[in-house]
Amino acid sequence: MKDKRNIDRLLDIMAQLRTPVSGCPWDLEQNFASIAPYTIEEAYEVADAIARNDLTELRDELGDLLLQVVFHSRMAEEEGHFDFEQVAGAVSDKMIRRHPHVFGADGSDTPEKVKISWEAIKAEERATKQQDDSALSGVAVALPALSRAEKLSKRAARVGFTWAEASQVFRDLDEELDELRAEIDAGSNPDRLEDELGDVLFTVANLARMLDVDPEKALRRTNRKFEMRFRAMEQKFKDGGRDLKDCRLDEMDACWDSVKGVENAS
Repeated sequence: MKDKRNIDRLLDIMAQLRTPVSGCPWDLEQNFASIAPYTIEEAYEVADAIARNDLTELRDELGDLLLQVVFHSRMAEEEGHFDFEQVAGAVSDKMIRRHPHVFGADGSDTPEKVKISWEAIKAEERATKQQDDSALSGVAVALPALSRAEKLSKRAARVGFTWAEASQVFRDLDEELDELRAEIDAGSNPDRLEDELGDVLFTVANLARMLDVDPEKALRRTNRKFEMRFRAMEQKFKDGGRDLKDCRLDEMDACWDSVKGVENAS
């Protein structure tokens, strides 16, 4: 096995893991649905390694993500649907089809022209696969909710259902916030609060689209910033011999502002 190309070696390893009786009991009991959460998790870990600019970790995480593709492909092969070779062939065909400016005579010579051509080709592909003719057809349900909101609004915008400029979104955002406040003041049940908060988040996703900002990336950045500041605040109190849970809120607020001040100065 060591003399084989690594991709063939990986395929053989997965085949052995999935071999009845002699294979791995855990691997043998898995199916597409049970493995899907791991696939999503590995994709996020790839993104995390990139965000940290850890290229050694990125290599390892890309391997873990590749394993997910091999795992799904092996299960599909066992059921007679397709195998890894067909997966690789299908995506190769797709890349050639979507890059006529490289592999054909399209003539697109700027990133803007390429993007227009790419979207047109993707629309043609969706038309051959989708079961309805909605402008929203084909937006994956399993996407993170914030990303899916941005993609749904982007599809709607392509047919003209959008604001003329980003500043107009704030009017609707204010309305949604007022509706959420009203539900809170009325002591509404969690279902009503969830509904109204969802409207606020969907409007924010629209604002991100109009500002050409990836909402998932923006929120991940803020999460990292919050974690860094919170840990710095914890450390300041720890250096003073105090535990955060024993501190007053006004003390924590003052320390938080101090941490932000040092961060901004640097």
